[in-house]
Amino acid sequence: MVVKHSHKECSSSLMAVRDALDVVSGKWKLQIIISINTGNHRFREIQRSIPNISSKVLAKELKDLEEHELIKRTVYDDSPVLVEYTVQPYADTLDDVIKALYDWGIQHRKKILKK
Repeated sequence: MVVKHSHKECSSSLMAVRDALDVVSGKWKLQIIISINTGNHRFREIQRSIPNISSKVLAKELKDLEEHELIKRTVYDDSPVLVEYTVQPYADTLDDVIKALYDWGIQHRKKILKK
């Protein structure tokens, strides 16, 4: 169903979607959140759980997610120093988005593989 919007409503919708995409854009951020949420809390665990992500990209994406208050980085002053990442409660607001993308991805894969 296509709903027609006024120019102002369209601009507002575009801005909201752009803001959301600025936070979760790219192919890595949601995968990182899912990885941490499923028990991978250390850098190497996260990296191993996500195929083809480089250390440099993972470090940048973790920093971005921390700045947006979706994950928390905790440094334990042990020897050697231990760094853990945990999902913040605010990340739970993405659950419906992740579920919708998951469902769509399953449906899309089935459609494409039928060809």
